[in-house]
Amino acid sequence: MLIVGITGGIATGKSTVTALLAQKGAYLIDTDVLAREIVEPGQAAYQKILQHFGRDILLHDGQINRKKLGNMVFNDQEKRKLLEQITHPEIRRLMYKHLQTAKRQGVPIVVVEIPLLFETDFYKDVDLTVVVAAAAEQQLSRLMAREDLSKEQAQKRLAAQMPLEKKIKLADFVIDNGGTIAETKRQVEKLWQRLLQESVNDQDY
Repeated sequence: MLIVGITGGIATGKSTVTALLAQKGAYLIDTDVLAREIVEPGQAAYQKILQHFGRDILLHDGQINRKKLGNMVFNDQEKRKLLEQITHPEIRRLMYKHLQTAKRQGVPIVVVEIPLLFETDFYKDVDLTVVVAAAAEQQLSRLMAREDLSKEQAQKRLAAQMPLEKKIKLADFVIDNGGTIAETKRQVEKLWQRLLQESVNDQDY
């Protein structure tokens, strides 16, 4: 089973690329979805987050206000590290669970969307890495629109991650998602053909 890690900068369009790969038959695991699952009321990570960050981050229904928590940790490196120490082991636990399911089903290619692939040791869990890239101006405008952030807030979030240029140098494959959807689809098709070949090679080995 070939495990492919998809990453990139914030708002470069990782989900667009993973959705296109899923359409071609890849088994998709989105760690952002897993991150939301582990902070549901009653989960271990939920309790730990409340212990360290207080109940002021809760919405009226008891759910964690992810936007408020996000603003809090992106403005404080130590708090961000603490949150990652709480959430990353739980995310990895669920990811392994999904990988085992895929393996039992005989899935040849698994795509895992991991925003912090290179910033953490998640890269050790994948066989091949793909970075989705876009111009800094596009990232900024997309992030402001998507998260309803001010320019300053968006810039802080972009600055908190590893520079996109560094991720590109570390990647096995790069998709430029700064153009048209047709251009992105052509690159995804090229990537898919490589993944199919890698998968065959892996089976032969």
